[in-house]
Amino acid sequence: MVSELKFPVPWGHIAAKAWGSPQGRPVLCLHGWLDNANTFNRLIPLLPKDYYYMAMDFGGHGLSSHRPAGFPYHFLDYVSEIRRVTAALKWNRFTLMGHSLGGTVAGMFSCIFPEMVDKLILVESYGFFPAPQESDAWLNSKRKVIERLLSLEENKHQPPKIRSPQEALQRLLQANSHLTEESGRILLQRGATEVPGGLVYNRDMRALTHNHDSLTLEQCVSFLNKIQASVLMIIAQDGIFNPEAENMSQNFVKPLQEAFQSNLKHFQFAEVTGNHFVHLNEPEVVAGLINIFLKRDQSSKARL
Repeated sequence: MVSELKFPVPWGHIAAKAWGSPQGRPVLCLHGWLDNANTFNRLIPLLPKDYYYMAMDFGGHGLSSHRPAGFPYHFLDYVSEIRRVTAALKWNRFTLMGHSLGGTVAGMFSCIFPEMVDKLILVESYGFFPAPQESDAWLNSKRKVIERLLSLEENKHQPPKIRSPQEALQRLLQANSHLTEESGRILLQRGATEVPGGLVYNRDMRALTHNHDSLTLEQCVSFLNKIQASVLMIIAQDGIFNPEAENMSQNFVKPLQEAFQSNLKHFQFAEVTGNHFVHLNEPEVVAGLINIFLKRDQSSKARL
């Protein structure tokens, strides 16, 4: 049983889709950057049936409303959206499952509201994304956010680009080399709207610019001590944290993983085959691990 929901917020609504009975144990699922709730379409049917899974679209993503004009998307805005949705649902305690950016949002929420999260599942995420260590890199990242916002505002009267369904899919796949064609179609179902002549992407262009909080690695390590939830971290061998991948994440992967292992009593780490979208491309690879984790009571740390 799948249902669509909308939660009113001051600038519009947060959209979500849910699987199962509302009487089931609650699990809130958070998608990655520029993705949407459909990223969990193939995974959730493989998970225990006595849970109520809700996947929300972050603001500016999927079917959720865009932010008011003049405002960029801040990382903490996504964190606050979790609190808005769970307040509307009157959820006092629940499980969080996040992929990529969604895992980073889930990690921060679990530190700010630790008493609300009983279990935390991180898929292709280390729960935090520290700011660049070099001051020039930090300043440049903030400059890009401001310039990007102003540039988009200058072109606000330009109509959105209309693409044929195949063109829209190919552009999505080119921007996400880890997606299979089938997975791309699943995301596009919720990530685009049909208009005369083709499809228009739903996402807010302002969301394309990363605007993370300015947290140092030391702060992230300190914050994760606040987490009360048991944690399952699933990292794909060919994902974005692959040691051979050229990205800025390698300087914090090891210290964060070590901090989780040493500071949290209930932490499990699993490395699986697959790439960044393993939960969508090959959900059976991670479903078994998640099933065991959801059904298991609080237990001592282990490496799966």
